[in-house]
Amino acid sequence: MKTFSRTEGRPPVAPGRIRSAWHAAHTPVPGVSRRIRLLALAVPLTVLPSGLWRLPAAFDSGIGIGERVYIVFLSLFSEAVAFTAMGLVARWGEVVPSWVPVLRGRRIPPVAVLVPATLGATALTLLWTVLEPITEVLGTTIRGDALPADFPSQVGGWMAVSFYVCYAPLVLWGPFLGILTVAYGRRRRSRPVTRH
Repeated sequence: MKTFSRTEGRPPVAPGRIRSAWHAAHTPVPGVSRRIRLLALAVPLTVLPSGLWRLPAAFDSGIGIGERVYIVFLSLFSEAVAFTAMGLVARWGEVVPSWVPVLRGRRIPPVAVLVPATLGATALTLLWTVLEPITEVLGTTIRGDALPADFPSQVGGWMAVSFYVCYAPLVLWGPFLGILTVAYGRRRRSRPVTRH
C-alpha cells in the first residue's frame, strides 16, 4: 500500500525563490551607506530578545488561552513591525513590490513612509528610551501603579538579570528608527525613484 506525504503533488519551494525574496527584502537601494544598512538590520535584533523572553510565558500552565494568544501575537507583531525598518533602506520602501495587486510598481510618496516612521520613532523613543527607564527607577508601572512583587525586575536573581538583558535593547529601537527615518527623507529628497 502506497502512502502519500502532505507535500506530494505540490510543487517544491525552490531555494532560489526564498533566497530571491530574502535578497529583495534586505538589499539596500543605491545611496544607502553601510552604516545605515547595518542600523536597519539591527532594528529587528533590538526587539528579538524581549520577544524570546516573553514566549515561554505563553506555555505557563497558570494562564488562559487568551493570554497565550496575546503573548505569542505581541512577540510576532513586535518583530514584524521592527522588520519594517528595512523598508527605509530597501526598494520596497520606495516602490510597491510586484506581488502587491493593483499597486505593483508604483512609486510610494515619501510622506506615506515618513509620517508613520516619524510617529513610530517618536512613540518608541518616548516609551522605551524615556518612560520605561524612569518607571523602572521609580518602581512603578507606566500608569503609575506600584510594580507587583512577582514582576521580573522585583524578583531579583537570574529572573531579573535575564529580564534586563532581554529588554535593554528596546531602548535603542526608537532612536535607531529615528536615524533611519531622517536618512530615508534625505535620500528621497536628493534622488528620484525609478521604476523597474
